[in-house]
Amino acid sequence: MSKKDEFKEFIRSKPELVEYIKNKDMTMQGFFEIFDVYGPDENAWKPYIRSEITKNKETNFSDIVKNINIDNLQKHINTAQKALGVVEDLTTKSSNVTNIAKGPLTSRPLNKFFED
Repeated sequence: MSKKDEFKEFIRSKPELVEYIKNKDMTMQGFFEIFDVYGPDENAWKPYIRSEITKNKETNFSDIVKNINIDNLQKHINTAQKALGVVEDLTTKSSNVTNIAKGPLTSRPLNKFFED
């Protein structure tokens, strides 16, 4: 089997490499040059071939994102905003009440009305 045929088989067995070519991140010639020098050595192909663990993590994350119900998420966000608004109202009202409850600093005489 020629080097070219070996390379074709190698590329067919690694579909991740085809994605690099489709995305124009790498050329077929570039991959062939790597294969010509290193062959199917795993260390030479690590930057281009994702491990099974990485694939599983990406798949799991994408499954989580796909399963999110946007309507429910929006409802929870609205509920949290309302709760924060209530807390904010309570804290601002309580600070205003303490200022009002203090009253005048000096007492007025009981028999004096409107500066008579």
